Amino acid sequence: MTFEKVEVCVYGAAVLCPSCVNLPSSKETYDWLQAAISRKFPNQPFDITYIDINEPPSDSEKAEFAERVIEEEMFYPVVVINDEIVGEGNPKLKTIYAELEKYGYKSEE
Repeated sequence: MTFEKVEVCVYGAAVLCPSCVNLPSSKETYDWLQAAISRKFPNQPFDITYIDINEPPSDSEKAEFAERVIEEEMFYPVVVINDEIVGEGNPKLKTIYAELEKYGYKSEE
């Protein structure tokens, strides 16, 4: 299988999701995912981006999805890998790892 570099997007907000009390903040989840993916798949590059749903970037695709998170009342953070939602509210590493493996990422554990 060939390797394809992916983009992991973490959509969230500074204020915790009302249904996500006692869970890490969106920014904490972003930091945690960045470290966890780097450990699981060392020397396999990926891009990870944090997008504040209340202050979306000028990138129209990301801004539209940020608006969708709000309109559809998704539990955030919402983790998206190459346009596929892989986690919402309390994302699971196993699910995220499985999605990365579809793109040729190999665990070195």
